Amino acid sequence: MSDSAESSPLLAPSGGEARHSQVSIHHTSQQELSSSTSVVSSTRHVSSRTTSHTTSHTLGSPSHTFESTPPLISHTSEESTTSHHTLGPSSHHTLESTSHVWDSTPGLISYTSESTPQITSRTSESNLQVLESTPLLSSSNATPRYDGGDDDADVASIASSRKSKKSKRSISPSVVAVLVLSLLSIAIIVVAFFVPAAVEEYAKEAAVLEPTNLSLESITADGVRARIQANFRLDGQRVKNEHVRRVGKAATWLVRSLATAPTRVNVYLPEYNNILLGAAGIPSLTVSIVDGDNTPVDIIADLIPGEAEGIRAIANEWLEGRLDALRLQGKADIQLKTGFIPLGTHSVSETLTFEANKLPQLPAYNITKLNFQEKPIPGHDEQAMAAEVSINAFNLYPVSVDVPELGFEVLVPGCDPLAPYILVAVAVTSPVAVRPHTEVVVDVHGLVKELPKDLTHICPNSGSSPLDMFFKKYMEGEEATVFVRGQNKDSESPVAPDTPDWISDILSSITVPVAFPGRSFDNLIRSFSLTDVHFTMPDPFAEPGDPDGDPKVSGTIEVMAALPSEMNFGLNVTHVRADADVFYHGKKLGELNLSEWQKANSTQLPVKKDREAMLKINSRIKDAPLNVTDADVLTDVMQALLFGGREVILGIKALVDVEVQTILGQLVVKGVPAEGKIPLKPLGKDITKSLAPRISDIQVIDTTSKSITLKATVNVSNPTPYSAHIPWISLHVLCNGTVVGEALAENLDITTGNNSNLVVSAVWNPSMGDDKKGPRVGRDLLSQYISGFNTTVTIKTHRGSIPSQPALGEALSRLNITIAAPKIKLPGGPKDGDGGDEGGDGGKDKDGDGGQPHFIRDATFHVFSSTATFTLVSPLQHNTLYIDHVNATALYNHTEPVGRIVYDTPFAAEPGESQTPKLPVEWSLDSVGYEKMREALGGRLKLDARAVVGVRVGRWRERVWYVGRGIGASVRI
Repeated sequence: MSDSAESSPLLAPSGGEARHSQVSIHHTSQQELSSSTSVVSSTRHVSSRTTSHTTSHTLGSPSHTFESTPPLISHTSEESTTSHHTLGPSSHHTLESTSHVWDSTPGLISYTSESTPQITSRTSESNLQVLESTPLLSSSNATPRYDGGDDDADVASIASSRKSKKSKRSISPSVVAVLVLSLLSIAIIVVAFFVPAAVEEYAKEAAVLEPTNLSLESITADGVRARIQANFRLDGQRVKNEHVRRVGKAATWLVRSLATAPTRVNVYLPEYNNILLGAAGIPSLTVSIVDGDNTPVDIIADLIPGEAEGIRAIANEWLEGRLDALRLQGKADIQLKTGFIPLGTHSVSETLTFEANKLPQLPAYNITKLNFQEKPIPGHDEQAMAAEVSINAFNLYPVSVDVPELGFEVLVPGCDPLAPYILVAVAVTSPVAVRPHTEVVVDVHGLVKELPKDLTHICPNSGSSPLDMFFKKYMEGEEATVFVRGQNKDSESPVAPDTPDWISDILSSITVPVAFPGRSFDNLIRSFSLTDVHFTMPDPFAEPGDPDGDPKVSGTIEVMAALPSEMNFGLNVTHVRADADVFYHGKKLGELNLSEWQKANSTQLPVKKDREAMLKINSRIKDAPLNVTDADVLTDVMQALLFGGREVILGIKALVDVEVQTILGQLVVKGVPAEGKIPLKPLGKDITKSLAPRISDIQVIDTTSKSITLKATVNVSNPTPYSAHIPWISLHVLCNGTVVGEALAENLDITTGNNSNLVVSAVWNPSMGDDKKGPRVGRDLLSQYISGFNTTVTIKTHRGSIPSQPALGEALSRLNITIAAPKIKLPGGPKDGDGGDEGGDGGKDKDGDGGQPHFIRDATFHVFSSTATFTLVSPLQHNTLYIDHVNATALYNHTEPVGRIVYDTPFAAEPGESQTPKLPVEWSLDSVGYEKMREALGGRLKLDARAVVGVRVGRWRERVWYVGRGIGASVRI
């Protein structure tokens, strides 16, 4: 058999994915060969000439040795009487002959300088001698010896008798047989030995191996026993070179088949210091090498893994995407034979290179089941968190294997990507049956006993822990990566103690990243409501950007959240916090900042037929800053509340942090998306009337020539369902669009319903809005008010309403709230402070003045002295009001004059009730009014009055007009 045939990769994969980089074959056993040929009388001489090769070919000695180096066979030019033919650096392949005579005469076979085998023949006296250098045929009959001696006498006599018989016939059958056998031998030599390169190339390109099944028969203590089924054939059509194809077909047709003895194949990693990757024990095998013949291969091989370090290095580089190519070198000592002819033992070294993109990939998988529940720890009284996971994957390969229980560790990345991963759970797989081209189901049972501190510890320069970062990806619907590696056999609590050591060693050295599919929690929150709302106005003196400069919201949050079906364990929400965006009609109103933890409690509601499992969460938030980002949107909200008459719906989108108590301890789950609605009840259909402000205890604080600053106590009704705290606020007071004053409030707490004794201050300054028009408008407003007319004022904000939020004040100035002028509670009047006339009518509003207060409570006319005195009621309880001038006319029945008073001497109106001095009266003697007054002498009469009065408080002076109706007057002599 030729070296070419011996070195051919007969079991190369059919896909051509592996490329041969080197093949070297060495004969490692000595085989004595003897050539059986016919002996003729004349001697044939064989000479060999070789040229520049690395093989030494020596003639003339009793042994014939070839020495060759990879890749195949080479020869050097050297002649002597000793011949050595050795394949390999240390092996000898010896041919011995007993009666050959070697000389320098050209013989049957010679080598040219191009190393191309040539056959020459010489015939001398019909003697034929054939020299075979391979053990294709072996016989001891008539074989010439290398020592030059003759055969025994009996052998010689037999040969002589045969020679005598052959001479009697022209062509003997034995001669024909010898010739045919010799020709076949020469053909095999020529094809197999002297065209090795062509045969090798043919074998490489024509070999087709089609795996049909790979199944795991059993797992042994040191490896696995696998059944390998495949189809092998040589397909000459795959060979592109026509010359190589012809030579290869001829050679393989002559040889017909090859058989191997049981062989051990070792596979090494040249790029990793020749680490032993594994070994395979291959049984004897016979294949047909005739072109087109298919040989079914069905063997059971023992596969033994090598060093775990090599497997780990390859696996990690492949998983990390750093493996561009994988070079494997297989080495084996193969015993070959063809038919009954042994071909020796050969050391075969084959190198295969696999491109990374041609290596098998991890199959696509799908997590079909994920369930968490509480489970007792075996042998302990404690509870742990158990996880049940089912993973489905499709086996694309013709591989069949029964995988036993395997133990794994589940890890997550820590703060430092270079630091070791954090162990969070152990898991064990159920036995798995893998079958070719079918769905594979893997059931995994995991157990989390406790949460490591490193998992919940806040990372440096970060506000999140490794657990936070994992949950963040999971709840955003992204794939969170966990890492899985085999559990070491030396672990304290192995979950699969029966796993063979060699499997544990390999699996524990490999860490595989596994994508943990996230789940979107966008629809987790079923409802979100805010009740018992309380507003706090901004601190007017807060610095820009200070949360105290924002309005604050307090209230009770109620959340109904759906529990994922995989969560089947008890939990209680103890605290919540969130950053929320508030919207109105799709426009962002502002940001609600709940960065501080708020206490909470929760109740789990079990699943029902018409409802999924729910978690009801309640939390009372207090003073959560509302950063108004669009004041115009807030204005729209206020308008809708004031004048819309229906419920206003605000949208809210938040990322909520939840502190949860579980069997594993306190967990903080950050960034849970929540989306809901905040319904705001309308402020009422007629809030301006419902407010019903009433003023009492008016005190003058300061005066100027144009203004007067007052402080008063206000009673007001809050018809809305909301309460508020007002640290400080300034509002403009307008009349007919002209600013006539300013109202200020500080540290007010407004509750629902009646609010009493609210201290406010006001500045009366009609000139602040319009220096020309303002004083007239202010004078008329004040005159109408003291006259008891139904007066109204408009309240609106301005840029200075909230100093820390000028834009907010300006935006809200679009809201014009018009209310009735506050009623003043006068001393000695009704308890409700609605004024009324105390002049003998019991305070009843018979004149249709709307119950406005009457500052002239009583009058007495003295007919004969022509004087009058009045009982005045001053609204100022702490200051004295001075009247500098009076020009008044008393009327009967609204139109009939009774008399006129003109008085320019100032007098004081003390706080509370006071009597004026006797004012001179000029009677209208010829009027009906005067007659009516005389008729009422000694009694009472209702009169009206019109007057222009000059008043003064401090430095402030004003001349107002007054129209009084139904003033009770006593008529005296």
